[in-house]
Amino acid sequence: MLAIDTSTAQVAVAIGDAGEVRGEVRLVGGRRHAEQLAPAIHSLVEWTGVRLDELAAIAVGIGPGLFTGLRVGVTTAKVMAQALRVPVVAVPSLDLVAYPVRHTSRMVVATLDARRREVFHASYRPVPGGVQRITEFAVAPPVELVAQLEAGGDEVLLVGDGVAAYPQVFAEYERAEFAGPEFARPSVGALVALATAAVEREVFETPWDVRPLYLRESDAELNWSASGRPR
Repeated sequence: MLAIDTSTAQVAVAIGDAGEVRGEVRLVGGRRHAEQLAPAIHSLVEWTGVRLDELAAIAVGIGPGLFTGLRVGVTTAKVMAQALRVPVVAVPSLDLVAYPVRHTSRMVVATLDARRREVFHASYRPVPGGVQRITEFAVAPPVELVAQLEAGGDEVLLVGDGVAAYPQVFAEYERAEFAGPEFARPSVGALVALATAAVEREVFETPWDVRPLYLRESDAELNWSASGRPR
């Protein structure tokens, strides 16, 4: 399985077999996803010795996340899957943030920096073998998310680069612990594990059915609308 996530400033790819990662490449270079993704896949294939025609499926993080990165990653996954005639496993990128901290006893609040002084977020409960999402995916200013947490009163584990972007705001919630910086980005190791489990349950999609999870309009759409032009 080839796993791809480009929902953040990170370009991450991995090749997995039976749920285990055989090789992984992670690059952080701003918004250079289109330049970095294909070379990263090529390097990974050479390093692992796995031929593309040996792939049984392609897994992709579908967001929520940054528009440019998501378009590049999802489009690449769809094109490769069509060319190789294999299915796509689509996994929300916030799930890939929450899954690596599944051994906590606290409620997990996964966040990703959404820019515009907002964060993408969702909450999860640890369950045997993983985490279960208990809220809808949402985008909001971090102060609103903290207010929601205070209203709930749960002991929480905050994880993801959305927390790192607004540390002083999230520090206001006294019943929270912070995961380390190693958990800031979506994990392609988690993508391999979750997608493998989905394939075993025969839960996958045809390439043309996969859509990015945006949650809001792009900057270009907002600018077009603000100019008074028809959308």
